[in-house]
Amino acid sequence: MSDGTVDGRLLTVNVGRPRSVGYSDAPGGATGIGKVPAEGPIRVSDPGPKGTGGGGVAGDAVCDLRHHGGSDQAVYAFAREELDFWEQELGRPLANGVFGENLTTSGLDVDGARLGERWRVGGSVVLEVTTSRIPCRTFASWLGERGWVKRFTERAAPGAYLRVVEPGEVRAGDPVEVVYRPDHEVTVGLAFRAQTTERELLRRVLAAGDAAHPELRERARKYAAQV
Repeated sequence: MSDGTVDGRLLTVNVGRPRSVGYSDAPGGATGIGKVPAEGPIRVSDPGPKGTGGGGVAGDAVCDLRHHGGSDQAVYAFAREELDFWEQELGRPLANGVFGENLTTSGLDVDGARLGERWRVGGSVVLEVTTSRIPCRTFASWLGERGWVKRFTERAAPGAYLRVVEPGEVRAGDPVEVVYRPDHEVTVGLAFRAQTTERELLRRVLAAGDAAHPELRERARKYAAQV
């Protein structure tokens, strides 16, 4: 249970408007990956089943409804500390939101968060960690860096997808408090490696139970049944 300690802080809430590009698989070649910090309080709510659109972070476009959005990928968080790392690696400035994250955090161990871990953001919103981000062609093309998917995968610090447990409003500067941390060891980083470079870790993902994203859970069950 929480002891009232602030574990991190929300630097910015980022939203993206749809834009047409040549590399998106969404209808019309649209993507909302290029997000920018938004002013004022932003509503966060459950978007419902994948493919329906709506909900999530108000004002943020989810264009590829086959692979993004839905209750279990309602919000994407990424640590400013990781953006700083990539600034040094890539030799270019990286603004908050440029990796497509809705929440840019500071002081919070996003990649060490466990599936099912719950964060209270500000006074009302509660989010629950479900899985890791997996880099895709749109992400690579957006950044325009050679070998980006491989480099991002090798780093294994992908940021976290979260579902909305308690809706409300968030804004830049809000405290982020870890209010629940499950006793298994399935972190965002482990879930990422299990889906990319170390498939044998999929059996360990089962320890997260229903907290894991349903697609990740099913992948883990199929792997466990085969070995």
